[in-house]
Amino acid sequence: MTRLRIRDRATRLLLLLFLCVVSVSAQSGGHTLWGDIKVDESQLTNGRAATFMVILYNEGGSFKMRQTVPGNGRYRFFDLRNGQYEVAVEFENVEIARISIRVQAPFKTDFREDIELKWTGAPITKTSVVSAAGLYDRTPTNRDLFRRAREASDKKHYDKSISFLNQLVANDPKDFPAWEELATMHFILKNFSEAETAYSKSAQLKPDYEPALVNLGRVRIAVKNFPGAIEVLDRAVKNEPTSPEANYFLGEAYLQARLGSKAVPYLDEAIKLSPDTMAEAHLRLAALYNAKGLKQKAADEYAAFLKQRPNYPDRKKLEAFIKAAKNP
Repeated sequence: MTRLRIRDRATRLLLLLFLCVVSVSAQSGGHTLWGDIKVDESQLTNGRAATFMVILYNEGGSFKMRQTVPGNGRYRFFDLRNGQYEVAVEFENVEIARISIRVQAPFKTDFREDIELKWTGAPITKTSVVSAAGLYDRTPTNRDLFRRAREASDKKHYDKSISFLNQLVANDPKDFPAWEELATMHFILKNFSEAETAYSKSAQLKPDYEPALVNLGRVRIAVKNFPGAIEVLDRAVKNEPTSPEANYFLGEAYLQARLGSKAVPYLDEAIKLSPDTMAEAHLRLAALYNAKGLKQKAADEYAAFLKQRPNYPDRKKLEAFIKAAKNP
């Protein structure tokens, strides 16, 4: 058996710090909820561009944040903890859509929900057609099963949630969001084989469903199936090039496969797309550069990381590394 021996103290420090960051991220949330506001303007006659207010609420109805989004634009809410949320869309101070979205994963990730609107006249009214990428038309029985599964997972009764979801997909094997939810429950419990099977089923049913693709890649990274992770994450990036998470984890898969040169552009792209939520990519790049003896480049990545995370617990250690790199 080949045994890796890490002689360089700085490299050991980098690896420990990365593990610490991953642990903190998993515990503290930090998820991103985003999606496109897709507007069918085929019946729009006045030529006026529509602008929408997208509002995020907690499950109890408490306001969290809002942003203005143009028609066919994109909304993005950062740093969300696990939980149930509602996204409302207003046009000219009238609420025209509201969807309920589940944000839960054992690791920091992206959740995508596109919202489709169609003009039924001028202006848009509450009768507009609204849909979301992750929504699925269920029977009353299956809606109840899905609700009970989420309530169980909220209480961390993951086995109970799995039981409800198994009943649901047995009733309707085409329910791709339910398969993805089932996979996440298994992932939380580290049932990696079951998680991979369920994520694969979700991605098979809806090949462009990014949560299933990205999380399938993550499972494969966890079980060290790096070629398999690269294959599915490459699909995710090609399907959604602007996904920070897809780019980040494709870069991570290349790193784990010891293909660092291929990892760099994807980690850089993840940072470019979302510098606030992808700050940890700087740590991965720093580890890579340091392993190659490029101390100054590693120090630059640390400096960029600390700019985004000024309250990082081990800030002094990183600053010491930066100082040592500048004054060898």
